[in-house]
Amino acid sequence: MNVEVKPADTAYKLLIEKDVDVPMRDGARLKADVFRPDDGGKFPAIINLGPYQKDKLWVPPPELGEKATPSMNWETVTPEWWVPKGYVAIRVDGRGSGKSPGQCEPWSLAEAVDFYDAIEWAAAQPWCNGNVGLSGISYFAINQWFVANLQPPSLKAIMPWEGFADIYRDALFHGGLLSVFMTNWFTAHFLHHMLGRASQSVPNAWQVNTMHHWVGNNLDTGALRGAQPQWDRITQPMYSVGNWTGFGLHLRGNTEGFMRAASKHKKLRIHNGSHVHPYYTDEGKRDQLRFFDHWLKGIDSGIMDEPPVKLAIRKGKDEIEWRHEQEWPLARTQWTKFYFDLSAAADGREPRVGALASGKPAQSASCTYPATGMGSMGSTSAASSQVMGGGIKPGMGVVLRTPPLDADIEVTGPLAASFWVSSATEDMDLFLTLRNFDADGNEVLETGQQGTPVPVAKGWLRVSHRELDPELTLPYRPYHKHTRRLYLKPGEIVKVDVEIWPTSMVFKKGHRIQLDVQPRDGVGSQSYMHYHADYNTGTNTVYAGGEHESYLLLPVIPKKAR
Repeated sequence: MNVEVKPADTAYKLLIEKDVDVPMRDGARLKADVFRPDDGGKFPAIINLGPYQKDKLWVPPPELGEKATPSMNWETVTPEWWVPKGYVAIRVDGRGSGKSPGQCEPWSLAEAVDFYDAIEWAAAQPWCNGNVGLSGISYFAINQWFVANLQPPSLKAIMPWEGFADIYRDALFHGGLLSVFMTNWFTAHFLHHMLGRASQSVPNAWQVNTMHHWVGNNLDTGALRGAQPQWDRITQPMYSVGNWTGFGLHLRGNTEGFMRAASKHKKLRIHNGSHVHPYYTDEGKRDQLRFFDHWLKGIDSGIMDEPPVKLAIRKGKDEIEWRHEQEWPLARTQWTKFYFDLSAAADGREPRVGALASGKPAQSASCTYPATGMGSMGSTSAASSQVMGGGIKPGMGVVLRTPPLDADIEVTGPLAASFWVSSATEDMDLFLTLRNFDADGNEVLETGQQGTPVPVAKGWLRVSHRELDPELTLPYRPYHKHTRRLYLKPGEIVKVDVEIWPTSMVFKKGHRIQLDVQPRDGVGSQSYMHYHADYNTGTNTVYAGGEHESYLLLPVIPKKAR
């Protein structure tokens, strides 16, 4: 490792170079801003590359841990904080975005190749010590996975902070259901570049039909491979950072990355709350700095001597307690089945409320509910729940809840539900929401990624996508192939295994754990809703008890022995 380090108390002055040409292997030149110490030494570089326009000033909310600076940019490191500590911060406008010419292809193999070239360019500059790290939120976390697939020699450490990894499973198609967040995201940035300020620099840069590419590849055929991690090739030291409330987009990528990446040196951190705030806290920046000091400067910061997993254990209403662990999932997990009991909801009349029981009911029961109830909106009825804004109407689907708990129960880790279903049509959609209700029947909600209240966790599955990959499926984490559709025959009863994204919550004594099984987006889905196909009509049925073992699998964590 090439290292040139000055004393830790050295505070470097900031030197800014704007619109620097970064040459690509095909002759293109991307535009970058370089923020570096005004000093003759060599320093490690932290790079961001993406379509969010390097020149667009971000004015942060007043409650952010960092104060506004003249160089702040959305979801990236703040030069005024990092450069005085001996780092170079580089922002590159991705091809076809901001001031960089060409055609923009978000999260693609082409973008990953450009990122590779930018990394190697930075490492070769006279102000760089040859060591490059990647840090940033969301977009600037996501494309870290894809360039890491290519193993650029100078990439010495990555820190994907709240970034999905598998564009198919994590972002575009949750359980086979299209997330309209992604189509909305694309439309917004297409418009910024075609109608906003960026169009003055690079006109007509978004002609590649990314939207058709995404929606057209609605099975996992390999066409999206450039935006999927090759875990055996991700070998760089890695600090994967997730958010418990990121269950509509990012969280799964961070936990899968920690479990499956080939890196010999990897850490996992999961916090709570909104999408950007934790990145800019003193506590969050301390973790970032110690990690990069270790891997990019060769400083013994002590971070790699600590347990590899750092979790914000949630107590409800945004109360957390940080705890270090040795692995993920936790080795002491008590995988506990809460069985569906539908006897009280068997008549199918609202409210359809069943139970989560400690033992499997001896008698079989079923509950039938309408597959839709949103009303008709003509040609737009297939997406009516998005238009209506509030998600699902009360009373849809079936509710399953425990009796009041006789003691606190901590649930931390991956979750799953396994049960039996049928439909009056050729397919059905399953939306699962895990919820926390206090002794007075009030829901305990958390501050979500987008700042809106959210429940504990969510999972989704389009039943025709139920085929599992036996090599990748774990007892607590179903892994679906998504390579073909197994359509239903009306009334055919089939077993489904639904992945519920990981969570942490201490359900307190007297509270109830509730699972909603619904045909549409449920509570807390405002920012991450789904397209509902037009075959979702008629009725759906859930079966439990007797010959149908249907249950919710929870990772119950016993208290550590003192």
